[in-house]
Amino acid sequence: MPEQIFLTRSEDETIAAGRELASKLRPPALVLLIGDLGSGKTTLAKGIISGLGAAPIEDVASPTFTLIHEYGRQPKVFHVDLYRLDRVPELETLGLDDLWDQNAVVLIEWGEKFAPQLPEERVEVRLEYLSDQERRITVVW
Repeated sequence: MPEQIFLTRSEDETIAAGRELASKLRPPALVLLIGDLGSGKTTLAKGIISGLGAAPIEDVASPTFTLIHEYGRQPKVFHVDLYRLDRVPELETLGLDDLWDQNAVVLIEWGEKFAPQLPEERVEVRLEYLSDQERRITVVW
């Protein structure tokens, strides 16, 4: 699988990397955002969502408590956070299967927790915390 690497040194650069990724995404698409707490997953999602024209950056927030946020119309973007889920039955109650049938981009934070239950056709984005400001973002297409 081809790989692309970004090194970012600020929140603005991480958002810009997300916008660049957005320019290459064509719905339907599943994107797993993988990384530790504080690695920049939600910041990257802001760039992707705004880059797709689905919402302005200031309207994008982590779906940690609501689990799924929906943005835009064409393309529709679903931003999902699985951090608080621990078991497959909890995942099944979200109705993610309905999202795969839509012409949408689905961004999933913490999706690696349930990788076997998610479609195999996906983009994996790994975010690594290098320092307070630096991140390495590896995209596997």
